[in-house]
Amino acid sequence: MTTDDQLRAMAEAAGIATTWRDVHGKEQSVGPDTLRAVMAAQGLPEDAAEARETLRALADRLPPLITATVGPDGVQVPGAEIGHRFRLDIEGGNRIEGHLEQGWGGEARLPAISTPGYHRLHLDDAHCIVAAAPARCVTLDDLGASAHGGALPWALAAQIYSLRSPRDMGIGDFGGVAALARAAGRRGCAAIAVSPAHALFSADVGKYGPYSPSSRIFLNVLHADPAAALGHVPDDFGSPDTLVDWPSAARRKLDRLRALYEAAADHPGFVDYRNEAGAALESHARFEALHAHLLARDPALWGWRDWPAEFNAPNSPGVTRFARDNPAEVAFHAFCQWLADASRGAAQQAARDAGMPIGLIADLAVGTDGGGSHAWSHQRAILPDVTVGAPPDIFSPLGQDWGLTAFSPLEMKAGGFAAFLELVRAAFRHSGGVRVDHAMGLQRLWVVPRGAGPAEGAYLQYPIDDLVRLLALESHRHRAIVIGEDLGTLPEGFHGRMEKAGILGMKVLWFEQEQDGRFLAPRHWPRNATAMTTTHDLPTVVGWWQGRDITWRAELGLFPDVATAKREEARREQDRTALWTAFLESGAATGDQPEPEDGEAVVDAAMAHVGGAGCALAILPLEDALALPEQPNLPGTVDQHPNWRRRLDGEATTLLDAPAVARRLELFARARPSLQET
Repeated sequence: MTTDDQLRAMAEAAGIATTWRDVHGKEQSVGPDTLRAVMAAQGLPEDAAEARETLRALADRLPPLITATVGPDGVQVPGAEIGHRFRLDIEGGNRIEGHLEQGWGGEARLPAISTPGYHRLHLDDAHCIVAAAPARCVTLDDLGASAHGGALPWALAAQIYSLRSPRDMGIGDFGGVAALARAAGRRGCAAIAVSPAHALFSADVGKYGPYSPSSRIFLNVLHADPAAALGHVPDDFGSPDTLVDWPSAARRKLDRLRALYEAAADHPGFVDYRNEAGAALESHARFEALHAHLLARDPALWGWRDWPAEFNAPNSPGVTRFARDNPAEVAFHAFCQWLADASRGAAQQAARDAGMPIGLIADLAVGTDGGGSHAWSHQRAILPDVTVGAPPDIFSPLGQDWGLTAFSPLEMKAGGFAAFLELVRAAFRHSGGVRVDHAMGLQRLWVVPRGAGPAEGAYLQYPIDDLVRLLALESHRHRAIVIGEDLGTLPEGFHGRMEKAGILGMKVLWFEQEQDGRFLAPRHWPRNATAMTTTHDLPTVVGWWQGRDITWRAELGLFPDVATAKREEARREQDRTALWTAFLESGAATGDQPEPEDGEAVVDAAMAHVGGAGCALAILPLEDALALPEQPNLPGTVDQHPNWRRRLDGEATTLLDAPAVARRLELFARARPSLQET
């Protein structure tokens, strides 16, 4: 029987942290039940000797893929012997042959590799891929963005669903993104950072949160602009309402997509796309069709784990039979993906044609819904019976369980990082950059066993060096930058690793505050970051100044008591004074501090203040460009607040033309420091 000490030792060996420090700096221990559950999720036996042998076997064999950094250092080859003869076929045609050398630690190593790429290593009858990556991701300098207009670049951030365009039918789409990109490009904007466009659940149109997708490989078909692939499509603005009616609008959009499919099912562009996308697309299309079929039969069959056993895998006999009997349904969902992919491609092309050196910056969510397409299609790669979340902190004293699945770090290595590479390549497709949500997940994730509370989780380590190298290699192959969302509790040394890898961090106005309450001058914000007024989860400038976020939380009972709400209001009053003082000191504002209800008067100062940050890129959310009081999402709520539903007034084509909006954009752009100043 395994003792608790043996269990803890094995958990540490498997990359599971047995202790963690809470927000007060106190060390907390992870319980044995959690350790057993997380080990089991990685496929490790509970017996210590068996688990140790499993880990040793993984470490001692030649893996399918080895990562390395190009440069003077050699490449360690696990499972190989010193002096072993090798042949390395360099991607592109060259070849290196020789014998494995001895490294400083006595390990077998290849000589240094100077060419980035995916190279094939041969060792007698064994072989693997060596992914040799540049030392850094593509930078703004590489793209010529830092010289754009003679100053550091700036960008806009947009929630796709919020944009209005002639064919959107009530939910913003990539046609609106393209229109916004043309308008912003004329004003010197370098990029449009968009909300996640991952595939949701076509059979459940009431599930529309963009950070809980069915698949991160494929796209939300409700964001498709069919005209991008099919040419002219009749205009249909949909509802003039200020909130998206997702169920109603989604059903109308899907009906239109079905009519378009029936008219263009044999379109050469669709045929080519389906052939190119291959098995991954077929699997997702099968899931969508099967999900709709089973859900119509029984609402309890929502997640694939509750489906009849004959449908438990994409290539099972039952699924194969269903696809054979329902070819049009499967093809319809593949057709919708073609339209969505063509739409995103057209939006990126519109951005580049408008002069943007970057174009679209895609948002990569941290995980997927465990009942969705990706988890069903990648069962070996996904951790079963655990979900991703966060430990208790000041904002969430009970911790958080986001209900999302995550990759298994052991299976990542054993599978040659195939699922991760598929994900990264999908994110970079038709994009000039990728924002990695909760980028700390490249190093560790807080995972919660099924049935446990969020505080009963543990940190699971991920192979950060391998993941960052693969990100860097794909960044160069796609000529796209990488932004890492690094807000919150970070692993030690994380910022340094990201900076070394050329991954831009994030600096948000509300968080750039010293312990004494003073706001940090924007000239001191780090270069290796993106400066932002706010994010989708935080109040807008107007909303923060007015205290709208505090009002919402108080009205919805999100504070533990009335006294806490009162303390928040008092703290906000102090912070207003501190922020206005910072605006005065940075030269972004003059005159007396505006009243709390006069939030719009503060926006211009915020533009000049954040725009003047020394960060490599500054991103302005459209909500602040338009001086709106409400934020897109209020964390801690689902239906109580209109999350992911607010639409912007006016068409995307002319949204930036209003004099007040144009003035704010000019203030933001003009405040960007010149290269000489930085």
